[in-house]
Amino acid sequence: MARTPIANIRSDREEDTRQLAARIAPRLEAGDVLLLSGPIGAGKSVFARALIQSRLAAAGLHEEVPSPTFTLVQVYDDGRAEIWHADLYRLGENADTAELGLDEAFESAICLVEWPERLGAAVPEGALWLRFVPGGEARMIELSTTDPMRWRKRLLEAAVADE
Repeated sequence: MARTPIANIRSDREEDTRQLAARIAPRLEAGDVLLLSGPIGAGKSVFARALIQSRLAAAGLHEEVPSPTFTLVQVYDDGRAEIWHADLYRLGENADTAELGLDEAFESAICLVEWPERLGAAVPEGALWLRFVPGGEARMIELSTTDPMRWRKRLLEAAVADE
């Protein structure tokens, strides 16, 4: 199914990316999947770390949020939902991700997946794609989804979506 563009956001510095994550974080709920795509160093991990830290801080929790590059998946719990952070960089294209438990997590947790192209056919319908596009002094973050009705209102509330 084709993805519908929702917003194009300019990020001039890492702090802009962290602020975007903090605006989106409180509007997420169990079953939401964010797919973070883009080259190495484009800001995917910065976004994921900031979103997780924002959710944890809102619950009065403070925890280190390391990159799951070597563990593949890190799981957090903010008291309202589990948050799964997966980094599939080390997996091959169309790798079997079933043993990571992502299929179940897509239904029951907030999931952030870096390098989602590695999911192949396991990409969940209705996920929010964030494509990080570096360019010169700034980067663009392109948001799109196959389910705009699910995301548009929440992203407008976060002052993220285009009207």
